[in-house]
Amino acid sequence: MGAVSTPMMVISDLDGTLLDSETYSYIAAGPALEALKKKAACLVLASSKTRAEVEPIRNRLGINTPFITENGGALYVPAGFFRAPLNGAVSRGEYEVVEFGTPYATLRAALKAIASIVGTDLKGFGDMTIEEVAERTRLTPHEAMLAKQREYDEPFVPLNESLIEAVCREAAARGLACTRGGRFYHLLGPNNKGTACRFLIQRCLRQLAATQDRLYTIGIGDSANDLPMLLSVDQPILVQRPDGSYDPTVRLPHLLHAPGIGPVGWNASVLTILNAA
Repeated sequence: MGAVSTPMMVISDLDGTLLDSETYSYIAAGPALEALKKKAACLVLASSKTRAEVEPIRNRLGINTPFITENGGALYVPAGFFRAPLNGAVSRGEYEVVEFGTPYATLRAALKAIASIVGTDLKGFGDMTIEEVAERTRLTPHEAMLAKQREYDEPFVPLNESLIEAVCREAAARGLACTRGGRFYHLLGPNNKGTACRFLIQRCLRQLAATQDRLYTIGIGDSANDLPMLLSVDQPILVQRPDGSYDPTVRLPHLLHAPGIGPVGWNASVLTILNAA
């Protein structure tokens, strides 16, 4: 399985998890990241971020592993990572891409229709300028431009928070989903991080079958949109939110509550698992 000699895979959310929710820094997770590299573990980034956003982060981390974008909208696998081609994948530059998501134009039209039916303003990334996205996310203008290059997921903010349940019901009636991340609600198709995670894990298991190795999977997140991913792994981990609390909607057996906010908790929990291995 690529360059991974030890069958361990860590699948991680980014904002508020591996990345600090305010500074977007992963420095606090440095010791655990180094330990994973020494163990030759496979670090998979699974985020609501776009491909354009995730690629620079992968470069800074020095990894060339698969990654999942826009809440499971697509799985990007570096060409040659698997010995055999991926069924259903399309070749896009240096990647084999498996698409699970609904086209962005469809989501944009649906958001407008849902807003009209529910009777509230729903402001999506497509309605915001680069400057407004930067202000709301505290990204730089360049990073905000990358965040707007969306393909399968539309982050939005409701004018009236009390109507969000009606918004989600209307989305479901259209075969779409509404989930909440750290800063935004997200309108997306019938896909999620778990769909892409399970696809990737099963493909890795098939490749490892020849050596009879067992793949040990760890998932790390901070919010409700990470729940499908956390349900897909052997060891789910939930880090603390910026106020020190844990998302109360994320409940599942064997969930490890990381002792720290974002990358601090990420670091502590991963090191604990590695030291016990």
